[in-house]
Amino acid sequence: MSIFVNASTKIVVQGITGREGQFHTRQCVDYGTNVVAGVTPGKAGQKMDKVPVFNTVANAVAATGANCSLIFVPPPFAADAILEAVDADIELVVCITEGIPVMDMMRVKNYMANKATRLIGPNCPGIITPSECKAGIMPGVIHKPGGPIGVVSRSGTLTYEVVHQLTQKGIGQTTCIGIGGDPVNGTNFIDCLEAFQADPATKGIVMVGEIGGSAEEEAADFIVKNVKKPVIGFIAGLTAPPGRRMGHAGAIISGNSGTAQGKIEAMQQAGIHVCKDLGRLGEMAADVF
Repeated sequence: MSIFVNASTKIVVQGITGREGQFHTRQCVDYGTNVVAGVTPGKAGQKMDKVPVFNTVANAVAATGANCSLIFVPPPFAADAILEAVDADIELVVCITEGIPVMDMMRVKNYMANKATRLIGPNCPGIITPSECKAGIMPGVIHKPGGPIGVVSRSGTLTYEVVHQLTQKGIGQTTCIGIGGDPVNGTNFIDCLEAFQADPATKGIVMVGEIGGSAEEEAADFIVKNVKKPVIGFIAGLTAPPGRRMGHAGAIISGNSGTAQGKIEAMQQAGIHVCKDLGRLGEMAADVF
């Protein structure tokens, strides 16, 4: 099994005719993902390779039954693209776009508060259920199908590193999710942990966090109370100086808040197996799982 996406997921790509949209749509299709439509206003009737293009998400959904949107729309227009997908009753929206203004995302977050749509991102690599569905920009070849490990991470490239090490150790993945590192985003650690706990195919979880915010501490508290499966945790940014943003807009230490050491201590107190050397995470996973 898996969480959020599987072989039956039907994807519509917003921004499909742009350079990034075309490149990554082809990568998803080559992986075997069911990309059924694209959306670029004013280009209805065209095709990107064999994928039909529509003017609106609503039109694409009506014609193809798409239930997941993958967004490659430039930052000034990405928030409106998310809202358009929500209004079309898309079940899952995966927004890859980096650099969306915080105020735009606050407007999106507020609008989605009482909606059924789930948002992953923005500024994320997306989500993949190995051999079934790749909704994002991650390299499909490093993933190993068949489980039993779920992966959730704030960092895109660290997700790839973790997955690659798991695969090298012969450990497959159920679903891998990059939730993004922006201050305001959609799906969080707790959402994913809850879903992995409920998924019978997932027997263990790897959670990759980073400095800034309190998401990892909140996740640790949730794990103590709700997660019965073994969890390995890693925190990036142990040597980051206070006040300097490291990589992601949300990865910044403010005063005594959001430090790597504080997050590590919270994870250890929660019974999480903390990996302090990313290069050895695969070895730890082989032992723990």
